[in-house]
Amino acid sequence: MRKPLVGTGWKMNHGIAATEAYARRLLALLREDPADGLDIFVLPPFVSLSTAAREFAGSPVAIGGQTMHWDASGAWTGEISAPMLAEIGCRFVELAHSERLQHFGETYDLVRLKVDAALQGGLEPILCLGESAEDRRMGQSDSVLREQVTTALASVTAGMLPRVVLAYEPRWAIGVAEAAPPSYVAERHAGLRETLADCWGEPAATATRIIYGGSVSPANGAELIALENVDGLFIGRAAWTPEGFAAMIRIVAEAKQEADGSF
Repeated sequence: MRKPLVGTGWKMNHGIAATEAYARRLLALLREDPADGLDIFVLPPFVSLSTAAREFAGSPVAIGGQTMHWDASGAWTGEISAPMLAEIGCRFVELAHSERLQHFGETYDLVRLKVDAALQGGLEPILCLGESAEDRRMGQSDSVLREQVTTALASVTAGMLPRVVLAYEPRWAIGVAEAAPPSYVAERHAGLRETLADCWGEPAATATRIIYGGSVSPANGAELIALENVDGLFIGRAAWTPEGFAAMIRIVAEAKQEADGSF
């Protein structure tokens, strides 16, 4: 049984003071309305990681980095490494977000080096995947996603695969008014699961979590998390307030309770 995962990436938002206030409020809300049986994470900016690590210590909320370099150390001005993230208390690291690909020239060949370094450094990579609007129009969504997965995870063994989280984020659905239609999400997640089974075997594929991100909100979260092969939600601006994130956590928790027959 794959443990549901719900998280948010803050992008270039929330400095030290805002992170402290956010964490304290979120934890207060979770004490009032616990969400058992979930993995929860936040990905603050680098300058706020120490504060987040301190405030979330001993809580159900894990932290992670928004990107990292593939080397453990060296003359890489402005970069941060997997050992640095691990030392500060990170469990996760986000890799291959579409903004990194579009604006910073990253490729999935480069991301492969980062995935390998993250796993070697004891982190759990959140590997972002997604097709463009043109890929979708040409009917190439599944082939594009398969290429992204097999390139980025080329060095990953079946035993290591469940330590990787796949985050399906269609590029055309990020930061817009509506997420991808649920039927479309279901098809892409099924295709990703099939790719994992083809390349790493059924047991590894079954144990690996695939989450959805891209304009997730309280309006569509329940329908998305109820889909087969959707193991969690990766939320953007709808979770940039602690109240918003707590509401999304509750949606995932209720879906899990209903699936377990205890809701």
